[in-house]
Amino acid sequence: MTSGNPTAQRPDTQEQNLAKNPRSPRQIKAALAFLLAIYVLSVLCLQAFGFIFTTIGEDLHAPAQAQLITAIPSLVLGIVCFVYGSLADYVSLRKMTVAGIALLLAGSILGFALHSNIWLVIVARTLQTAGGQVAGSVYLVVAAKYLPERDKVVFFGIFTAGYQLSTALGVLSAGFISQIDWAYLFLLPLLAVFLLPALLRDLPEGENRHAHVDVPGFLLFGGAIGAVTLFFSYYRWWLLLVAAGLLVAFSVYIRHAARPFLTPRFLHNRRWIASILVIVIIYFVNFSFTPVFNVLGPRLYGISAAQVSLVLLPGYILAVVSGVCSGRVVRAIGEQRTIILGASSVVAGLLLEVLCVKAGLVPLAIGSGLFYGGLAMLYSPITSTVLGTLAPDEQGRGVGMNDLAMNVSPSTGTAIFGGLLASPALAGGSIIGATGSAAIYSNLFLIYALICAAGLVYYLAVRKFISTE
Repeated sequence: MTSGNPTAQRPDTQEQNLAKNPRSPRQIKAALAFLLAIYVLSVLCLQAFGFIFTTIGEDLHAPAQAQLITAIPSLVLGIVCFVYGSLADYVSLRKMTVAGIALLLAGSILGFALHSNIWLVIVARTLQTAGGQVAGSVYLVVAAKYLPERDKVVFFGIFTAGYQLSTALGVLSAGFISQIDWAYLFLLPLLAVFLLPALLRDLPEGENRHAHVDVPGFLLFGGAIGAVTLFFSYYRWWLLLVAAGLLVAFSVYIRHAARPFLTPRFLHNRRWIASILVIVIIYFVNFSFTPVFNVLGPRLYGISAAQVSLVLLPGYILAVVSGVCSGRVVRAIGEQRTIILGASSVVAGLLLEVLCVKAGLVPLAIGSGLFYGGLAMLYSPITSTVLGTLAPDEQGRGVGMNDLAMNVSPSTGTAIFGGLLASPALAGGSIIGATGSAAIYSNLFLIYALICAAGLVYYLAVRKFISTE
């Protein structure tokens, strides 16, 4: 367990960081704006292709492989989001950013030029996803290391607002651009090339530019995470054995390695473990919420994918506003109350979906707004809380582990709940008296609400232990 209060060390560490990497507050905030713009372009593509992957499979006469358009990039995302954040404690932020954006641009060009082959589409989307994530990871590292405490929560909130905006734009882009030619979606991230010169001008170099990089440690841990993610996508039990073996090897390795990237001290930090579990529980349902709407809309209300995106649009807009305002809310009422407010909104939105699944599109849209808005409100204070349990020199790895939890947990939830969308086990009845398809969706939303409510209760039990307020 990390001794003392790590937040007490932060101001001095930030001054040392800025002394090593002289950038004015204006330059740092400008760099954050450019990073966020590139990240938005990347997530836009992630959401857009996730929305229409079945259409792409039909167009390319490969419906059986269509799910890989999202499955493989999601697997890679779960690994690189952790790797980028962890590497930020050791390597040049600028070099890492350039390498990531080069992958993003390469995937964009490859995907548009060779989009007639399903496997090349999958490769291109994987490159885009792996490259684009660097902007998000570096954004969070720069905000955590180079901004004063009162500004961090504001920029964490802006980050989640950017994510929600890109989600909305991605769903809308997919719904309408696909009616022309979905291949044009590959070209959207090319706009990043115009932002790169200004970004490199303002971006801090980072610490420990010549430090040792623990390649064996990254390979062992990344391989274990990849095996776990694949298990929940394909349910091959041998993958769990592979993951367990790699984790055992990793545990032995970090006890004997001279400079492991994750030290036993980091992993034995009980406050960090308790705080990261809040993310794992509440975010478990995040990625599977929208797919329920994609099925519910056509089956219950006879609307198209484009019309479903319009139903969800008010929720995305509310999430953008909630994310932008979340930092100011934290300043006004504190991290703990903001986390409780955000989690309560998520639960309320899900319960509204449970009760109103047959009541019309308007109450469903309101429920989605409470859900997305609550998650956006939650992001800034929970990120600040988790990073507050770590020492300053561990915050890059803390960002990586946060990203890992926020991607792997909901990806696992999607894999588990995806099979329940057509399960007759949930069709027999529900608390609103519905049967058939309506019962399935109502019961799924009820399961989601119970999971998020359990996360809120868990946070209330541990908040005094993990909070630095």
